[in-house]
Amino acid sequence: MASDTPPPNLPPVLRPDAPPVHDLGDLVEHLGATVIGDASGVELTGLTLATADLRRGDLFVALQGVNRHGAEFAVSAAQKGAVAIVTDQAGAKIASTTGLPILVVEDPRGLLGDISAWVYGTGRNDDLPILFATTGTNGKTSVSHLLEGVLEQLGLVAGLSSTAERHIAGQVVVSRLTTPEAYEMHALLALMRERGVEAVAVEVSAQALSRRRVDGIVFDVAGFTNLTHDHLDDYADMREYFEAKLPLFRADRSRRAVICVDAATGAEVLARCEVPAVTVGTPAIAEEREAAASADWVVEILDERQDGTEFRLSGPEGRELTTVVPVIGPHMAANAGLAIVMILEAGYAWERLVAALDGQRIDAYLPGRTQLVSGDRGPAVYVDFGHSPDAFEKTLAAVRRVTPGRVVMLFGADGDRDATKRHDMGRTAVLGSDILIVTDHHPRHEDPDSIRATLIEGARRARTDAEIYEFSPPERAIIEAVKLVGDGDAILWAGPGHQDYRDVRGVRTPYSARELSRRALRAAGWPVPESRWPVPYPADETPASDPQRPAF
Repeated sequence: MASDTPPPNLPPVLRPDAPPVHDLGDLVEHLGATVIGDASGVELTGLTLATADLRRGDLFVALQGVNRHGAEFAVSAAQKGAVAIVTDQAGAKIASTTGLPILVVEDPRGLLGDISAWVYGTGRNDDLPILFATTGTNGKTSVSHLLEGVLEQLGLVAGLSSTAERHIAGQVVVSRLTTPEAYEMHALLALMRERGVEAVAVEVSAQALSRRRVDGIVFDVAGFTNLTHDHLDDYADMREYFEAKLPLFRADRSRRAVICVDAATGAEVLARCEVPAVTVGTPAIAEEREAAASADWVVEILDERQDGTEFRLSGPEGRELTTVVPVIGPHMAANAGLAIVMILEAGYAWERLVAALDGQRIDAYLPGRTQLVSGDRGPAVYVDFGHSPDAFEKTLAAVRRVTPGRVVMLFGADGDRDATKRHDMGRTAVLGSDILIVTDHHPRHEDPDSIRATLIEGARRARTDAEIYEFSPPERAIIEAVKLVGDGDAILWAGPGHQDYRDVRGVRTPYSARELSRRALRAAGWPVPESRWPVPYPADETPASDPQRPAF
């Protein structure tokens, strides 16, 4: 949806420095569009849906939104330098006063990927980087960052588009969406090509496929992690959510696939996959252990410790390598195994992967993924982005295995998002921890007291004798959590991960769980390592807090 004013704290749209110049008449011919006005002699160099991101020479694509039509912003687009408008019949009537040529098409949303590929010249894979796509409920961000790390260990110039960040040959930009809109995605790929990126890891959500954000792109290899309870605010049920992910495994979307078969959904993805596919399994954590053990590639867990998880990857023809993923948990080893096999399936030699990884650590940074932010003494504090029951279960189990003392779980839930999982979140959190602390996350436009009450209700139903606390806001919650632990104990703060803001009634306020954890540890007298991430608020700022709430 168009907007004249960019929301605060949003990073810029990334575009090529020297975009191709096109004649508008050629686009009219390409689309078979009806033209209102004169398209002759008009040159365009980019496109956008949002006037806040519009640059001179852009094509403005006006779509029907939930509440308003993008054509209502057409006058502003013209004033900012748009050279033409693409819209539907209704939009053409609204935009008729701009004086710009209007290309009228039946379904501008459905054509956005095609138009973007045409404008940026990204519809042909022959001159693009190797493209990797990863989808699934949990693990797709981790797989994407692990792909980038391994690719760079092979000596390649890599790019990344994930929930957390966009990386372009070393440049790092915070992400807006898990998967950008189609016009942003194609502009990003064009920029990566321009800067010599050789391979790109892209995180592809179900919403991205449903909303056609990766239209016009054919991935060299697609990976599937898992499917668990989430996003039922966007989909009617789990079957619809599952079906939304399947288009990635069609021949018009990908050339090859690597599928995790640890759960039954993996077998169904494999059965309905339309491209050549291989499987990966991790029997130690699989729901379908027999399927995992008989997968083409098997991940065997060798050792778990606070600084990483060692595993062996074994496959056809006696091939195997042993390496360490730099985060805790067998599920992270499974993610790493999937990433390695995806790279192999893209055509990179096995011997090259062995030379880079065997007997060594994977050199990857996974922001906010079971990220250890504490020092070498005192309680271990992990900050994680997980926000589903399945993610809680796996991460808590991983923390438990490397923690000699008690495990404290600190979490909240998103407002204005899938509320059907909240009881399960509370249940899973309390069953996997010794002490549970419920706080706020992004309340958005919901009542945070009500969100917390639902989480606590789910936890209390599962364990009537549990030690449960409620603290609001989260700035106070982490301080109280640190007071409850000592040397050898651990805190898992799930939900915020890498994010640098909280959304309260549509306002994004600066916020960093990683930095708040460090401050709480330091205030309690525990050593903390030097920070490697930016702090979204002044170093001397004291976070606001509410009075302590009692234990339940």
